[in-house]
Amino acid sequence: MVIQWFPGHMAKARREINENLKLVDVVIELVDARAPHASQNPMLQELIQNKQKIILLMKNDLADAAKTEEWVHYFHTQGIESLAVNVNNNSDISKVIELVTSKGMEQQKKRLEKGIQKRSVRALIAGVPNVGKSTLINRLANKRIAKIGDKPGVTKQQQWIKVREKFELLDTPGILWPKFEEESIGMKLAAIGTIKYELVPTQDVAAFVITYLAEHYPQCLFTRYKLEEHIEMWDTFEHIGKNRGALESGGHVNFDKVADIVLQDFRTGRLGEITLEIPKEGV
Repeated sequence: MVIQWFPGHMAKARREINENLKLVDVVIELVDARAPHASQNPMLQELIQNKQKIILLMKNDLADAAKTEEWVHYFHTQGIESLAVNVNNNSDISKVIELVTSKGMEQQKKRLEKGIQKRSVRALIAGVPNVGKSTLINRLANKRIAKIGDKPGVTKQQQWIKVREKFELLDTPGILWPKFEEESIGMKLAAIGTIKYELVPTQDVAAFVITYLAEHYPQCLFTRYKLEEHIEMWDTFEHIGKNRGALESGGHVNFDKVADIVLQDFRTGRLGEITLEIPKEGV
């Protein structure tokens, strides 16, 4: 299954990012720590090319800490600075500000050596929808600037934001690439809430998460839903539905409600700290 998605505002965002890259010293790319490879936009990599880049692994409080360390190490081997970030941790926010300022000053030094006039460090922040960009911007600026929502595509317009008198930040809308050739990438993005429900059947996404948990985090699955062992998917849905009261009149299990329960439990961390890919699998 090839999942296609390319709304008009995302095509516009791509053009605007391309036009504004020449104005900035650093690109801050946000990925979801639960799926760092799947949430890296290949189209953005084409646009950035040799521009100085920092990767922030967002929502690391929901991800498997050991797997996050593997990803940070992997990006380091690729010559890319990266940080795992929990936006509610002030120390993490300070580290982001320090790293962006440092990398920006390195670029400023190169500009000055070329005789170009000194100016404020400028950074562009980009990533897939619903990766936590708006919340991060508000934390960086220490006030509410960007709109926050739990649905993809909340931020639609670009804006410059002053960050603690350290650097200027250009906000951009979350963008996806035209289509996902690998079904697993689409499933992971749907699981973490990057793409909308209409693109991938919710039951399929929940089944993907259950299958992954059964293989990699069985205890999380069994403990949360009081499963004694992994059973067939149909029976698993039936069991979860009865256990969590996802029933219709007549006592039949509503599989759509079960799927919503599983995905909400995953996205909010109720199933535990889970990562859907590791470097050797995802890259």
